[in-house]
Amino acid sequence: MEASLKTLVLIPTIGVVLAAVWPTQTAEDKENIKNIGLFASILSFAEAIRMWLAFDQQLPGFQYLAKFEWLAIGQYNLNVLFGVDGISLSFILLTALLIPICILISWDSVKKLEKQYIISLLLIEIMLYGVFSVLDIIGFYILFEAILIPMFIIIGVWGSREQKITAAYYFFFYTLVGSVLMLISLLYLYYIAGTTDYLTLLSIEIDIETQKILFLAFFASLAVKIPKWPFHVWLPQAHVEAPVAGSVLLAGVLIKLGSYGFIRFCLPILPDGSKFFAPLVFTLAVLAIIYASLTTLRQTDLKRIIAYSSVGHMGVVMLGIFSFSVVGIEGSIFLQIAHGLVSSALFISVTILYDRFHTRLVKYYRGMTITMPIFSFMFLFFTLANIGTPLTCNFVGEFLCLLAAFEVNTWIGFLGSVGMVLSAAYALFLYNRVSFGSMSKYVAADPANRDLNRRELYCLMPLASLAFFLGVYPNVVFSLIHTSTLSIVSVLG
Repeated sequence: MEASLKTLVLIPTIGVVLAAVWPTQTAEDKENIKNIGLFASILSFAEAIRMWLAFDQQLPGFQYLAKFEWLAIGQYNLNVLFGVDGISLSFILLTALLIPICILISWDSVKKLEKQYIISLLLIEIMLYGVFSVLDIIGFYILFEAILIPMFIIIGVWGSREQKITAAYYFFFYTLVGSVLMLISLLYLYYIAGTTDYLTLLSIEIDIETQKILFLAFFASLAVKIPKWPFHVWLPQAHVEAPVAGSVLLAGVLIKLGSYGFIRFCLPILPDGSKFFAPLVFTLAVLAIIYASLTTLRQTDLKRIIAYSSVGHMGVVMLGIFSFSVVGIEGSIFLQIAHGLVSSALFISVTILYDRFHTRLVKYYRGMTITMPIFSFMFLFFTLANIGTPLTCNFVGEFLCLLAAFEVNTWIGFLGSVGMVLSAAYALFLYNRVSFGSMSKYVAADPANRDLNRRELYCLMPLASLAFFLGVYPNVVFSLIHTSTLSIVSVLG
């Protein structure tokens, strides 16, 4: 059987159905539901790998096309088309990798409503496949917003502390309100073009004044999702209260929906509007990089530190995207993949500490190398990767984004680089506080002071291996996305 987009979506859908009808009377039943979710997500990852191996990287345009007849009422005949190019396939692969890791790392931490938890994760996986492959602007909006529902439930129900309900509402309303303007702009695009088909909209001429207005409407929604400063308020709160799978998905994939929207829709459909507002985007991106780095230096919660570092890294991503160059856009896509791997691993590492010592305050940790040497080594590797050390994947993406920013404007590149220096300061300071020195009394007194178990190592090793491999041989990603990036840059002129 040939690899296909329908098969990729069908596998987790079957997993959802099986998990929904499976009984939950006994502990064995609940264990089987977890096994169903893990098996379905691993099969889906295998199918994504098959799609990648069968993908023609030299062929421009979209492959694995599939049509879904969504609405046919009178003159409104909306057939939603799905397909993937190199850019969307790279994000699909990232999603397919992270979902089984989310299920595995949550195996022992989820003690209630296991069925609903597995169903929510698989539904997020299905919707992410859809949002990265849909070739219809209304279909993108529907899937873009539908992901909010299961993620809201995951944060609100399985969050770790008393503020989880507040964090869930922060996440939901910030992203929902921002998307209202994007919906209005999508409806206006349908009004002037007579279609919501993405491929058709690429050939439609839109006057520059209209492009400016539409870009601002898109920007209001996508900037919240990234999140760009000053729309970032919901992210640290959501990360702190979310369970480990919620944090991994937020950092690994969900905040990439905003930057993907800029690359997929704003740049090719609204090229003149994107160029006009590029100085605004550069300004906010530089402010985000410096602000997030300085704010991270004064944080005391481990999850907040990593959450604010994500704000800074996504600022670097935006510098690459709005450089409008092949180097910058490819670097931004690569950095998003790298950040998805490394940031997810850091959130898993923090959760490993929290599961043992039941606190995320930095002041309680010291001397972890004494009793947890394997954890300390893994934590060091991901810390170095997060600050863009050579031979790690983040270095490649950050280098290309900053190189493209320097080509646009020297000051933009310089200020972006200052943020990267600050990121090294807070990351190394954090690792030094947690791992070195004499063991703190709080850590020494805890009976759960043990190193990584096999399940935790299975979750971290694939992320570490890929972070190193992509740092040594990044052409695996660049060869996949190059043809698609050239198509976008050619539209920009």
